[in-house]
Amino acid sequence: MNRRKFLTTTLAAGATSSTVSAAATPNAKVVRILGVSCSPRKGKTTSASLQICLDAAKAVSPAITTELIELAGRNIGVYDPTDPKAVQGGFADLIPVLSSPDVAAIVVGTPVYFGNMSSLCKAFLDHCMVFRQQSFALSGKVCGVVAVGAGRNGGQELTLQSVQAGLMGQNMIIVGDGRPTSHFGATLINTNDDISKDEFGVSTAKNLGRHVAEVVLRLA
Repeated sequence: MNRRKFLTTTLAAGATSSTVSAAATPNAKVVRILGVSCSPRKGKTTSASLQICLDAAKAVSPAITTELIELAGRNIGVYDPTDPKAVQGGFADLIPVLSSPDVAAIVVGTPVYFGNMSSLCKAFLDHCMVFRQQSFALSGKVCGVVAVGAGRNGGQELTLQSVQAGLMGQNMIIVGDGRPTSHFGATLINTNDDISKDEFGVSTAKNLGRHVAEVVLRLA
């Protein structure tokens, strides 16, 4: 077989494999992707960015379902590892939701404050200690991160890496925003409580949602 024929045959086989995989997706097991907004301001740009991400994930396959959870208004204080009741309050009812076997992925979103995550996001990650104590209940779940700052260079990437560091401690599968931007995750700009004019940022949120969904389906 000459080189041209080999390449033609190989590419055709790859295309057939992709077609079969795509055709099988609608019959795949239904999996959930959760978005967790760690902004103290409910319904603002962080939740809007996460919704863009979740919508893009849902568009990948009918096997994907999504849900947005907002931490704003919940009583999630500083985590105290010496207090057996530390995971009570506003975090307690999230424990069975986040660790549910049908949750295949979690996308964490946070505003950027002073070049890093919000205090609410840090409290959320600290309270996730309970999952390590439950035989790593989040292990194997896919995770992505969204950061919304006041400018293009407002500390979003540093924030993404900080949140990812906390999630790696849960033995989760961390993914970035995928092609064509393919960086640490979704980075958006908040301009007067509006992200819609940030075309690049919105594209990273869509790419992240799509990439998370694609990885989830491959694992499923």
